Amino acid sequence: MVEEVVGAIRSNPANEYAIAFTGLDFLGGSFKNSAATIFVTQKHWDERTQNVGQLVGELFGRTAGISEALVLAFPPPPISGLGSAGGFEVWLQNRGEGGSQAMAQMVQKFIAEAKKDPRLSQIQTLWSAATPQIFVDVDRERAKAMGVNVADIFNTLAAGLGTYYVNDFNKFGRTWQVLMSADQQYRNSPQDIGNMYVRSQTGQMIPVSALATVEFSSGPETLSRFNNLSAVKLLGDGAPGVSSGDALKAIDDTMKRVLTDDFTYDYSGASFQEKRASGSSGFALVLGALMVFLILAAQYERWTLPFSVLLAMPFGIFGALLAVWLRGMSNDVYFQIGLVTLLGLAAKNAILIVEFAVLKREDGLSAFDAALEAARLRFRPILMTSFAFILGVVPLAFSTGAGAGARTAVGTGVMGGMAAATLLAIFFVPVFYRLIDRSKQGGRVHGEPGESNDA
Repeated sequence: MVEEVVGAIRSNPANEYAIAFTGLDFLGGSFKNSAATIFVTQKHWDERTQNVGQLVGELFGRTAGISEALVLAFPPPPISGLGSAGGFEVWLQNRGEGGSQAMAQMVQKFIAEAKKDPRLSQIQTLWSAATPQIFVDVDRERAKAMGVNVADIFNTLAAGLGTYYVNDFNKFGRTWQVLMSADQQYRNSPQDIGNMYVRSQTGQMIPVSALATVEFSSGPETLSRFNNLSAVKLLGDGAPGVSSGDALKAIDDTMKRVLTDDFTYDYSGASFQEKRASGSSGFALVLGALMVFLILAAQYERWTLPFSVLLAMPFGIFGALLAVWLRGMSNDVYFQIGLVTLLGLAAKNAILIVEFAVLKREDGLSAFDAALEAARLRFRPILMTSFAFILGVVPLAFSTGAGAGARTAVGTGVMGGMAAATLLAIFFVPVFYRLIDRSKQGGRVHGEPGESNDA
């Protein structure tokens, strides 16, 4: 089975090589007899003709004909160490009764409901409550009558089936475990369990078939816990064009419709960090604006004048949002970092105009004349510095190659915001200054009867 999947992976020219680890459940974080994990390394970015999403979709198509196994393909997590796959990770927790059967019913109910939501895709779980199992029922009374220690029976089964721990040894700078198991030909079928022998207290070798009954059954292969509750990990991703925040919102909506009082859920990995940091971008913007306000208030020694600078910032934010919307991009964390940077850039032009207006007011001009003269004097320097910056981030906004998504998000937001702050705010900042300075000084518009230039 693993060879078929590896063959499908190697058939794509974008993949360089694949390494398979049988028995490793990478998503569940455990070892299973019926699991395998394959790590695929792709070729250099310039040699690829498909992105990660297309490669994942192609692998699903190539392995759809394998009926003996469930093949899942997923990109790595965006931040190494936070989760095991891209997309979201959510744990469905059972805090009531019903055991694995109740959990299985709720998992299937949630997956069926989540697949109806157009904001979600690839909702999966590797957990199953009906995994084929072999149950060995040891007759303790018969074992005691035949002089066999029950612990010896269990040790014999562990040694024959590959879970008996012997010792550790050091080699190549690492510590290796020694686990005992019977040769493969002696543990291929359930009948081989009964053919194992246990030594009794009299030294007689007794087959396990005389002491235990081997039965076929089914049940969960692993029992995981999250927040000290019986839990199942669910994996998924947002639909194409849907941000991670909208995908998590879709999960919350689905959980509220599906879950009963005995069940709850919680996020892990990058999804948990994203939910925890939700709303922090707005707080960062407010804090940045507050810092600008306090610094300008100390510089101008007035509490009202800094507002003529702060009122120019919404133009930059509007331009950034418009640029991202026109390019069909999402409001991701990289764009939000660009917004925080944009606060200082948008305030820079307004500070230049207000600073010169304050100097002209000290020279005796009215608020109207001071604002007009400051805008005229600083118009050319503002355009020169602003367009130099905008043209400087054009390669960032239209970059390609590995990691281009982050650079494009930051560059697009900053470029659009700076363009709007330059082309719009330069005309409105003098108006803001005039209105705010008039309310403070009590002056009137230049040219009105009874007002001199010394007002």
